[in-house]
Amino acid sequence: SEDMMRFEGTAKVYDSEKEALNAILDGKVEEGDVVVIRYMGPKGAPGMPEMLLPTAAISGLGLQNVALITDGRFSGATRGPCIGHVSPEAAVGGNIALVEDGDTISIDIPARKLEVKLSDDELAERRAKWKPKEKELKGYLAKYVKLVRGAEEGAALL
Repeated sequence: SEDMMRFEGTAKVYDSEKEALNAILDGKVEEGDVVVIRYMGPKGAPGMPEMLLPTAAISGLGLQNVALITDGRFSGATRGPCIGHVSPEAAVGGNIALVEDGDTISIDIPARKLEVKLSDDELAERRAKWKPKEKELKGYLAKYVKLVRGAEEGAALL
């Protein structure tokens, strides 16, 4: 809706689709929240899954003033401010990896602006502490994660 073109809310951060979906269904997401689902990008998931279930749950529960941000992807079945393909993704240390529960996130769709309300110093401090998540992958998936490009480059294998 027009009133959701600009939105500011409180981050609720989840490191998987399942974790986010359970929180939504358990009533832990409220009006005014920004659900952040990270580590769902090409390298992080791996494979960049669609975030249909969390968006459907938000809509199905009648949460009108909740935004969703992910480094995963969406089809055309989203409602409200759902921002996907965030790049660089969390798995490579993109800013989405630095967001914490309680942070304020501002979305301004007409201005094409998405930001976490932190100072450069706060972001630098968090970046210095960030470590990549280790995943035990073998065979094709291990090769895929090593070779796949980010969403900003089409998640292509090169």
